[in-house]
This record gives sequence, C-alpha cells and structure tokens, in this order.
Amino acid sequence: MLKRTHSSWRARIASRFGVPMALLGLVAGVSPLTAGLAADAASSKQTFIVLYRGSSVPASASAKIAQAGGTLVYSYNAIGVAIAQSSDPAFGSSLGKNADVEGAAATAAFATQLKSDQVADASGPPPGNLPNAPATDADTFSGLQWDMRQIKTPQAHAITGGSPAVLVGDIDTGIDFNHPDLRQNIDVADSANCLTGAPVQGTAAQDGNGHGTHTAGTIAAAANGIGIVGVAPNVRIAAIKAGTDVGGFFFPEAVVCAFMWAGTRHMKVTNNSYFADPWLFNCKNDPVQRAIWKAEQRAIRFAMQQGTVVVAAEGNQADDLSHPTLDATSPDNTTPTLRTIHNDCVVIPVEISGVIGVTADGHNLQSTGGYLKSFYSSYGVSTADVVAPGGDSRFGVNAEAPNGRVLSTWPPHIPCTRSKTETGDVVEPTAVYCYLQGTSMASPHVTGVAALIISRFGPMPPGAVAALISQTADPQPCPSAAEQAALSASFPSLDTGGPQVCQGGIGHNSWYGDGQVNALSAVTHTP
Repeated sequence: MLKRTHSSWRARIASRFGVPMALLGLVAGVSPLTAGLAADAASSKQTFIVLYRGSSVPASASAKIAQAGGTLVYSYNAIGVAIAQSSDPAFGSSLGKNADVEGAAATAAFATQLKSDQVADASGPPPGNLPNAPATDADTFSGLQWDMRQIKTPQAHAITGGSPAVLVGDIDTGIDFNHPDLRQNIDVADSANCLTGAPVQGTAAQDGNGHGTHTAGTIAAAANGIGIVGVAPNVRIAAIKAGTDVGGFFFPEAVVCAFMWAGTRHMKVTNNSYFADPWLFNCKNDPVQRAIWKAEQRAIRFAMQQGTVVVAAEGNQADDLSHPTLDATSPDNTTPTLRTIHNDCVVIPVEISGVIGVTADGHNLQSTGGYLKSFYSSYGVSTADVVAPGGDSRFGVNAEAPNGRVLSTWPPHIPCTRSKTETGDVVEPTAVYCYLQGTSMASPHVTGVAALIISRFGPMPPGAVAALISQTADPQPCPSAAEQAALSASFPSLDTGGPQVCQGGIGHNSWYGDGQVNALSAVTHTP
C-alpha cells in the first residue's frame, strides 16, 4: 500500500487552518497519497506521461510503447504528449531510448493539488453583442457573502450577470450536478471526467469531494432566490474532473486531459485551484519533474492558444514563489527531504507564463489601506497578478465575516463543519453551503470576473482579459512593518520557516499584485 504523507506536518497545518484533515489537500494546498489508490498500488501497473520531442505524437507511438512493455491509453497529438500504462519497471527507461521521446515519467507520485503581448485598450472595448441580462443579489444567504460585496459584484450585476453564451471550465474535483443553485447553469455535454487521462464526457464528472462544487458556486451560482449568488450567475459552467474524490489528487495525466478538453471545447475561462505535488516546486534540472511540468505546460499553452483564459490559485504555503530557497514539504508521498531550490523550480500551473495568479485576502482592513493578505496565502512579485477574497479565520474575522471564511455551494453527502442549508428542492431536498478558506476560494472570484468581462465585451484574447483585470483592480499598498511581522508570527513560511515580506509599491507588489479585483470597474472600465 502506498504510504500516506507525513502525519505530523499535516496535523500542524490542520490546527492552523481549523479544517478537517481530509480537506487539507485542497483547502491548505497539500495532498496525501490516498487509500483510493490502494488498488493501483497493489498491482504494479503505472500510468506514464510520454513527452515527445516534436509538436505531435508520432504515428509509431503505439507500436513503440508496446515494444517497451506498455499500452497507449490516449494520444494528445496537438501537443506531442501521450498517456501510457505499463507494469514493467523498466518501461520509462526503455521507451526513453527512442530518439523521438524527450521523457517518460510515471505519474503516480506526481499528483497535482493545488505574457501575452496583447493588451486591452485603456479606454476599454465597446460592449459586445452577446446576450446579457442583469442579476439580483437577494438570495437567502446573499447577506453572508461579504466576499462579493468586497469586489463589488452586486453593483456589477446591475449591468450584467454574465452571458449564457460564455462557457467556463472548472478544473477541479467535479461539480454536484444536482445542486439547485448550480443545476441550471451546468453544461453537462461540455463536462468531462479526466481522471484516467482520457476524457469521459458528461455526468461522470460528478463531485465526490466537495472542493469543485465550492469553487463552482463562487463562479456561477444562480441568482434564483435561494442560497448564494456567484460572481457570474448567468454563465454556463462545465465540470472538468481532474481531482480524485478521495484526497483530491490531481495527477498529471488528468491535468493534461483537462486543459486539452477545455481548449478543444473552446471554453472562455478555466479556474485552477490546485498545484503540483509531490514536488511543490518542480525543478527544470530534474529529468522526471521536467517531463511532468513540460507536458502540463504544453497543455496549458494549447488551451490559451484556443482563447481560454487560465486563472490559478497562488497556494497556501505562505511562500514567496518569486524567491524560493527551500522546499521542506517534498516529496509528500514519502518522507519529505529538505532541499535547496532556486528560480528554476516552479509551481504549476500558476507559474506558467500567461496564467493569472491570484493571492487571497480576508475582510479586515490594514492600516495602510486595502485588505490584509490572508495569513496562509503564498505570494510573489512575479507570480501575483491580483488579490481576491479567500477568507482569513485569524485576521479577517469581524461582524460581517464572523468566521472569516467564504460561503459557497457544497454536496449534501459530504460532511462540512461550518454549513448552511436550504430545504425543499425536489431533486436535492437539502441543499448545503459550506464555509472554507484558501487561495482555492480566491481564484474563482477572478475567474468569475473574467467571465463577466467576456460576457460584456465579447470574446477577447486571454492576454487582453488578463490586462483588463489588472488595469481595473483597486491598488493595495504593502501593509505596515508591524502588520507584516504580526502575520509572520502567526504563520511563517511552511517551507523556509522565515517571515512573510511584502515587496513593491502600491502599483504592484508581491502580496497583492496590481490590487484587489473589482468586478464593477472591470465591466464599466472605470479606473
């Protein structure tokens, strides 16, 4: 049986976040190897990412994979990546001897957990011709959505609640297809289960974890009189299931599949609230890690080339991603070994060029103006584009946010410690809403704003959408030295143990990027 991640470290994080251990892989940005993989561990069969040197998969791929002792599972010809399986321990090295293979890496140990030169015109494009309608913010729990008021979505909804012509892909653990606050907006035909590396269309993307349903609600919960209202309540959303139900593992073959599915289905935006494990930082000088992140990079770039905006969470390690020095949490499938790292080691997908990186803040103001970064949120002057509400149970608690967390949709059959319920729906009699915190909760706010922009102004290149989000964000300065010290004392970096330090000015800094995302400014183009 595969060994679970180091329990003492996970227990320390659980106590800091106040979340169930089972949710840490997603809410706190770490992931154990799960009991759900026991069957695969019992057999010797492994899944491999095969990275070819060319931009396509050779016609001889299936035969050469078979000669090396494997089976071709799926071929992504557009990016030169194939998914294979083999029970032969020498499969990777044998296949790697082929001149057309750049690398072949087993993926069981590589779960993923958590610039374009085109810019928008400063005055903004004219409104597009997509069907748009306003939305109300008067659902049962709208009063509890401090996060939406913080980024001015109710005011934006008076202009547009988004367009049903805009399709958003939520790359996550799936979505509860029966949830009454999501059901009318879910596009089942464009949903897919990517866990094997080969897409299975439709309701196979049902959520058995909860994390995906939560992020989906923040993006697109309907304004229907019950529960909550998402940032873009009128858009369509597709579930792209890349995370496992147990433990929330996002294996490389699933991530590649997810981005290829989003690109080929011409989704306008994808949300990505996960990052690559067991190596938190994937180093380019390691041949195995390089094959993994390079295959994922190709898939992400393919989606962008098809017009897909990619939004990603920054992570919850309280690390400075732009100046990494130590990795104390990898590999998290065995015993972690402290290793020195440098800027050639990257976090996927947030550090892929063109991806919109999102840090998290809570609901309390800092003395210098703006909202204080969430205690757990990672950051980086070169990785953080904007900040959005992710919740903060330590520094973000007040009368409007009594537990500091973000409320969103949740499957009824999965336990949630802090929850609200709605009753009476015919399909799902008890609709559940759960409070969580994390950069996983911040990222979907920005995804929703991107969907509103495209709804309002029509299809735009991903770089133009990213530029507009940054241009219309509310600038936030670094907090005072005393506030930075207090936050660091509460939660130093999980990898270095050092303080969290904000670098940069009010225009752009490592904690907040270009500032707090602003939905109203984004759809009206006011500075």
